[in-house]
Amino acid sequence: MPLIEPTPIDEIADPEDLGPVHFIAIGGSGMNGVATIFAQRGIEVSGSDRSDSDYLQSLARLGVRTHVGHAAEQLGNARTVVASSAIREDNPELAEARRRGLPVLHRSVALASLMKGRRVISIAGTHGKTTTTAMTSHLLTRLGADPSYAIGGVLYHPSEDGAKHAKTGGHLGSGPDFVVEADESDGTFLQYPTRVAVVTNIDPDHLVNWGTPENYRAGFVRFATGRQVELLVISADDPGAVELTRKLQSRELVEGLPPARPPRIVTFGRSERADIRITDESYASLGSSFILTDRVGPEGSTGASGPVRLVVPGSYNLLNAAAAYAIATRLGHDPAAVREALGSYPGTYRRFQLVGSAAGVRVFDDYAHHPTEVANTVRAAREAVDESGGGRLVAVLQPHLYSRTRDFWREFGAALEPADEAVVMDVCGDREDPIKGVTGRLVADAVPAGTARVTYEPDWDATAATVARIARPGDLVITLGCGDVTKIAPVIVSEIAAENSRTGTSKGE
Repeated sequence: MPLIEPTPIDEIADPEDLGPVHFIAIGGSGMNGVATIFAQRGIEVSGSDRSDSDYLQSLARLGVRTHVGHAAEQLGNARTVVASSAIREDNPELAEARRRGLPVLHRSVALASLMKGRRVISIAGTHGKTTTTAMTSHLLTRLGADPSYAIGGVLYHPSEDGAKHAKTGGHLGSGPDFVVEADESDGTFLQYPTRVAVVTNIDPDHLVNWGTPENYRAGFVRFATGRQVELLVISADDPGAVELTRKLQSRELVEGLPPARPPRIVTFGRSERADIRITDESYASLGSSFILTDRVGPEGSTGASGPVRLVVPGSYNLLNAAAAYAIATRLGHDPAAVREALGSYPGTYRRFQLVGSAAGVRVFDDYAHHPTEVANTVRAAREAVDESGGGRLVAVLQPHLYSRTRDFWREFGAALEPADEAVVMDVCGDREDPIKGVTGRLVADAVPAGTARVTYEPDWDATAATVARIARPGDLVITLGCGDVTKIAPVIVSEIAAENSRTGTSKGE
């Protein structure tokens, strides 16, 4: 898919002038939130996806006309069609839109139309942007700011009964802020009228679009120096982010930087140089606690320091929390109230999500699909297993995209090293055609010898049963990938329960 060049905001129509709007692949992680906000604005919305999902059902409850499968007649009375870069030209709905001469907007253009008149907070980075966007949206909501937001995932909404209920990734708020997960994969993070830019890290990916790591990094330079950017919140630990900060501070390679001044920069991380620094980390079960020290404080005020407790696992989530704290405090919210609100963040769909338990085995699911994300999630799972005092870690990876697997198969193998058992599925090609010789076997063979015991399972339908045979009481199983591996996690729970029922005793007793 080609890189998307930004459309000037004054050339983008108001949302009400676009409807009725039809979304192709409306159930996608990025698309459903946009469709939700259009519907919440009272605009007639319809859409289709190749299979049913919780996203489709949530949209239907909002009054959106949804379809499973793609067909030309499903456009109905649409005046505008919205699609992502992943939609192929032979899609029957896209082809029908072209035949009718309807405007076909990229998802990012439709989303940008919703941002008009709002203070836009764009959260970008190779890893962590979904969680950081969700944390920031949660904080601002908790603090009474009622932001609009579009997340490439679902922010949980705990109910009075204590359960976590997922809705969609979008919300139309009454407040001035619009928080958006800014996707760099095809350059759409350059599309938005960003005032607060956030960079969690820069770890080259999506090279099928960007071509080279240098081009990928240059995209983040353009993002951070956008015409309307006033504040840049950026990692003080990640090498790519540190280099970007250095370039900005030295006024080196900053094409597009407003001539008057660079953006104000606030850094976060574990580095001693960080403006907002993480220290005194402690981990227990599936949560953590740490001290967050704000050396300067918002608007040059005296810095603040205090404890933060998170109920989500993983050392990487401390960084996401520090970034969210930086955003909220620089928007004027009280530091102590922000730290307290971080403790109530309930998590995000498919980010170390507990799917179920059976016969003493806990099964989690995670969206990690880049080697760095897989490595971070596996390490977090390792910490949880070690602190529980027993059991093993069983990691189930579905590599996503042939191009990414071709580029990073060695790194994927290394990321699975901390597991006790690694089950590697075949590649989920999604929008790509197969590449000769690129299969999950490459990843399975790259797991370092003498570490995890590796099983290569190329049969999707057999994976759940394979994992169920491997799992023992006390184990933690986690499925990894942004493809359809998420559908396997609940089947693993059922398979383990069924096997336990057949034998009448837990395996390993």
